Amino acid sequence: QVQLVESGGGLVQAGGSLRLSCAASGSISRFIRMAWYRQAPGKQRDLVATTTRGGSTNYADSVKGRFTISRDIAENTLYLQMNSLKPEDTAVYYCAAEQRYLRGYDYWGQGTQVTVSS
Repeated sequence: QVQLVESGGGLVQAGGSLRLSCAASGSISRFIRMAWYRQAPGKQRDLVATTTRGGSTNYADSVKGRFTISRDIAENTLYLQMNSLKPEDTAVYYCAAEQRYLRGYDYWGQGTQVTVSS
C-alpha cells in the first residue's frame, strides 16, 4: 500500500514562508502526476498545484508567483514552497499521486495544517 505523509505545516505571520513536504513510501517516479490540494473549514477541497513526470507545472491563479511545486526523485519527496503567505492561504494541505494521466488521483496523504495570521 502506498503511503504519503505530509509535514512542514504550522503557524506563520502574513508575508512569511513555509515549505511543505510529502514523503512517499516508495519511488515517486511511477506517478505521472502529483499535486497539492487544500481545504479550509467548511469549504471544498481545491487544487493548488500539479507537476508531471515530464516537468510541467500548473498553479491555481490565487497562488501563481508565490508557490512553487517540485519533486526530489532521489528522496521520494514532493515539496511545496510557499512565499508571501496570506491569511486566505489558511487550510489543511494534502498531497496526492496519480498513476494514469488525467484519470484521477489514486493516493492521498492525511494533510498538514497551515495557519497564516494577520
